[in-house]
Amino acid sequence: MRKFGVFTVAIFLSILVAGIYGILHDQVTYSISPEYFTKFKYRQFGFTAADFGGHRQTVAVIGFLATWWMGVWIGLVLAFVGLLFPDYTSMKKAIRTALILTFLITLLFGIAGFLYGHYYLVHKGVNWWMPPDLIDKNNFIITGSIHNYSYTGGVAGLLLAVTYMIIKNYRLKKKAIS
Repeated sequence: MRKFGVFTVAIFLSILVAGIYGILHDQVTYSISPEYFTKFKYRQFGFTAADFGGHRQTVAVIGFLATWWMGVWIGLVLAFVGLLFPDYTSMKKAIRTALILTFLITLLFGIAGFLYGHYYLVHKGVNWWMPPDLIDKNNFIITGSIHNYSYTGGVAGLLLAVTYMIIKNYRLKKKAIS
């Protein structure tokens, strides 16, 4: 029964962490390219700055809405892999570490997206859709790169976290047998 509690909390925490990550992520990327939001994300989500009391608040809502669902998938996968652990205590520790690992890798990928966008894509160009009335094309590209890399980082982080959990579980079982 306690494992079910850990399972449920893992999903909830993953959604919360992903949503908070999205909020903070979009605050940073809004600072880099407000146009990415005002000319792209606002349209994508059907929002205006007035909907939530200003640009920063609207960007925060977009950040949460754009990422919470990744938290669902990350939480479900980590929770199910966590069931492999022999007890709820080791399950909880492994999931906590895996969630932190996923978050850190996602963050590192976002930074890599900034570097790739800034040092490569702005010079090479992209084939993405860009608004015709775009004023700051370079920062729009950098922000798009950060967003794309962050999603990729979430998937990469999850894969590495699952690998960590499987190895951790294997070592615990091996230790118990010895």
